[in-house]
Amino acid sequence: MSLRHGLLGLLAEGPASGYDLARRFQESLGLVWPAQHPRIYVELTRLAKEGLAEVESHGPRGRKAYRITDAGMAEVRQWLTTEDTDHALRMETLQRAYFCWLMEPGERTAYLQRERAHFTAMAATLRGYAESKDRGEWGSAPPTRAMRVAIEAGIRVNEALADWARWAEEADVMSDTGFGTHPAGALGEGEGPGEGGAAGTGRGTDTEDGAPRGREAGGGRGPGAGAAPHEDEEPMS
Repeated sequence: MSLRHGLLGLLAEGPASGYDLARRFQESLGLVWPAQHPRIYVELTRLAKEGLAEVESHGPRGRKAYRITDAGMAEVRQWLTTEDTDHALRMETLQRAYFCWLMEPGERTAYLQRERAHFTAMAATLRGYAESKDRGEWGSAPPTRAMRVAIEAGIRVNEALADWARWAEEADVMSDTGFGTHPAGALGEGEGPGEGGAAGTGRGTDTEDGAPRGREAGGGRGPGAGAAPHEDEEPMS
């Protein structure tokens, strides 16, 4: 995703000023795709120059209302239906986890507890939104229904990350006694670390020469490694 696709998607709901788009962007996409107001205005100008949006009217204090063009609608639909989805993430949580061996035990525990509390609270907030939508308080328009699908993804991702933080604290893999073990129920029966260091298949973690399989396959890259977003993109929070 890029900022332009988010703005085009919002404009597909109806004309709006840059100020209104910034507010709606924060309300609907801000949890996963933060964008600063100045960048939104710059991108709107760019969309207008490229014929993907156009100024519909001028309001008080020079405020412009934009609407999506046919070309803009084709652009956002092409993005939505392409099979080449960018799954790259930039999460400071996982970056810190990769280097948690540099923390003192107490610091590491505090870090994991903070992360667990954050993701638990975020999941609860999103669940409240979902319940409100399920009660019909937000109407039943297609954008609202689609937002419900996205909110459910946010709930499940945050719950999974909260569970990960709990596992990391209880497993204490950084200690000599904790390495290679896990609390009861942390992994399903027969599961274990798979290739690349991810929990899953239960295949061996070492190669024939004794090197960790994850490093052999990934060249030493771990969680969070991958292509960075394009220049016009913001990281996922």
